[in-house]
Amino acid sequence: MEIDVIIPLYKPGKELFTLLDKLGSQSVPVHQVILLNTEEKYFEQLIYGIRFLETYQNVKVYHVSKREFDHGGTRRMGVKKSSADVFVMMTQDAMPKDDRLIEKLVEPLQGEVAVAYARQLPREDSTPVESYTREFNYPAKSRIKSAADLDSLGIKTFFCSNVCAAYRREIYEELGGFVRHTIFNEDMIYAAKAVEAGYSVAYAADAQVVHSHNYTNGQQFHRNFDLGVSQAEHPEIFAAYPSESEGKRMVKDVTVYLRSNHMSAGLPHFYMQCACKYAGYLLGKNYRRLPKKWVLAFTSNKEYWKQNRKDV
Repeated sequence: MEIDVIIPLYKPGKELFTLLDKLGSQSVPVHQVILLNTEEKYFEQLIYGIRFLETYQNVKVYHVSKREFDHGGTRRMGVKKSSADVFVMMTQDAMPKDDRLIEKLVEPLQGEVAVAYARQLPREDSTPVESYTREFNYPAKSRIKSAADLDSLGIKTFFCSNVCAAYRREIYEELGGFVRHTIFNEDMIYAAKAVEAGYSVAYAADAQVVHSHNYTNGQQFHRNFDLGVSQAEHPEIFAAYPSESEGKRMVKDVTVYLRSNHMSAGLPHFYMQCACKYAGYLLGKNYRRLPKKWVLAFTSNKEYWKQNRKDV
């Protein structure tokens, strides 16, 4: 079974070399690493003076412009560059925890499982809230989710992350692949299609990557605005399973965690962060009612709105 890894890049740093080295030493070998780089000049600056393609002989690099990049479309392009039975989507800031990431990630891909996603562990510099949020979304126990879980899990049934996720090509092709044009959430949109078609989504807790962010309140606002936009553009998925209830559960859990660990002083900042996230999310869900200049001010991806859009 051939396994390829596909990674979109934007202004990569030297951590990319560490990531490629770790992918090259996996217990299950990676056939090919496909890098989808946005803006060629940044990649050329990184590898200047380095015999990059001689060192990483199984790496293929393809360049797109910032205006061409799309969360769904660019990943579709990457999949077309691969002929592997299984392909793994990753982001440039996700670092394999050990040499068994690929092995443990592809292990659940059997039977009706269409996609498996990895556990995300917090970085050493993570705030207490960010660390707990990782645990909230990526617990220590694996599970397989299907349509039978919709009543109990709701939108969490579709939860999947292309920070690190493995896909079976035959099912991917059958379902039509990633959505061609989306600002965000291409992974969950695909997972929802898979569940609705009778397939399952696996969470592989033993497949682990180190990945977290200490976003500012402003960054949280912009990110959640784009999240709201993606949900508004796909009501066939998100209208029936809104994410507000899951957000409320997280707020309650984090509050209990901070209080029980004598960190109540962090609650005001946490609540302000939640307010920024929720405000961005609500505005994103209602972006069609907003003036174009507001949309461009609120989004974190201005290029998305320049790609022949007619609804703004």
